[in-house]
Amino acid sequence: MIRFGIVGTSSISERFAGAVRQVAGAGVSRVSSRDAERARSFADRIGAPGVAVGLDDLLAAPDVDAVYLASPNSAHAAQIASAVDAGIPVLVEKPAVLTAAEWDAAVARARDRGVVLLEAMRTAYDPGLAAVRAALGDLGPVRRVSLRYEKRSARYDEVLAGRQTNILDPEMGGGALRDLGVYPLHALVRLFGAPRAVQGVRVGIASETDGLGSALATYDGFVADVAWSKITDTSLPSEIQGEEGSLLIDAIDAPRRLVVTPRGGVPRVITVPADDNPMVGEVRRFVDAVAGADIDEDQRATATTLGLVDALLDRPLA
Repeated sequence: MIRFGIVGTSSISERFAGAVRQVAGAGVSRVSSRDAERARSFADRIGAPGVAVGLDDLLAAPDVDAVYLASPNSAHAAQIASAVDAGIPVLVEKPAVLTAAEWDAAVARARDRGVVLLEAMRTAYDPGLAAVRAALGDLGPVRRVSLRYEKRSARYDEVLAGRQTNILDPEMGGGALRDLGVYPLHALVRLFGAPRAVQGVRVGIASETDGLGSALATYDGFVADVAWSKITDTSLPSEIQGEEGSLLIDAIDAPRRLVVTPRGGVPRVITVPADDNPMVGEVRRFVDAVAGADIDEDQRATATTLGLVDALLDRPLA
């Protein structure tokens, strides 16, 4: 049994706790917050027996075998280092860290100490992405890929009202690219590997980070465009076009309905069965990793995705 200590008391931590309950060999033993009352309230809500005040307290707890980090993005690198140095396996919410260099350093540190470090990128372990990969064989040579994750956030209303919020605060490592754009970018990397080049545009908002953006990635023989937004919604699906057919994907972060249309043929609908909690797959993968599964490919995919993020952040906001 892997007993998780959870760092953070946001809604994503609550969803994570629900996912853990669905995975054999995993449980939640403690919740950590700098505010003891907040930690106790959250622990009661998710059914965790213990609390910790701060990360050091959590890492020293005898009933914590691994930690799940759902703190502000800017805190991840230092918290990973502390956990790894304590010999505690780490599952860290995406984006794992802010830059590819930070990730490379974190992975090297974890390997040196023999500690598991995995990014909680749920899309990578979603059965829908496996279904997309399987359907690619029906398309012939791929020529164009269009992936998008655009969902207006209620937090944007806070920005419009003149208030700062972590998820859109550049000082906290926030912004639409790091919060939502990483999903289609990571899916792109998992499906097709690293592009030869990437360029893009990010549109700034009042909080001085990006509210939306687009990227164009170049591969040998095809191009991929990626769109993300936290200030607008879309009804458009993602799409992959090949010389022999096309594939529509309802939601690239968690594909549930795919439509394969052969060239000149009849569309075929693929419905993807999945867990009701999309974080179950990442928990299973982490449990397997702690048991000895090889996660080199997972860590490389995170590094490649963060490299793309680095390149896109290198340009000023529009």
